[in-house]
Amino acid sequence: MGNAWWNLILRFLLELTALLGVGMAGWNLSDGRLRWILALGLPLVAAVLWGTLAVPDDPSRSGRAPVLVPGAVRLVLELIILFGGAAGFHAAGHTTTGIVMALLIAVSYAFSLDRLAWLLKQ
Repeated sequence: MGNAWWNLILRFLLELTALLGVGMAGWNLSDGRLRWILALGLPLVAAVLWGTLAVPDDPSRSGRAPVLVPGAVRLVLELIILFGGAAGFHAAGHTTTGIVMALLIAVSYAFSLDRLAWLLKQ
């Protein structure tokens, strides 16, 4: 499973951007104390899930994680968090950013077909 260096960098930046988008949605879709709880809590939950749930021996990660899950579960988690971040930008009024992010996610996965196939076999 050889991902090009640029795709690994893109994927990392998309992961960070997704956390920002989820936080922005939490901030913009609520008010008062709930605004702070969602703006900080949603990205924290997403980051914890991202770092906690992994496929055994995943070559794109350390392969070690507190909770090992099937590849399909990991893929669904990734898609929810990444596209959730894009949707978060849209919900926060940054529609163009959300669309660009969604397109970049699709490009990244299009250049990771070997990883997708591997995940779905696990």
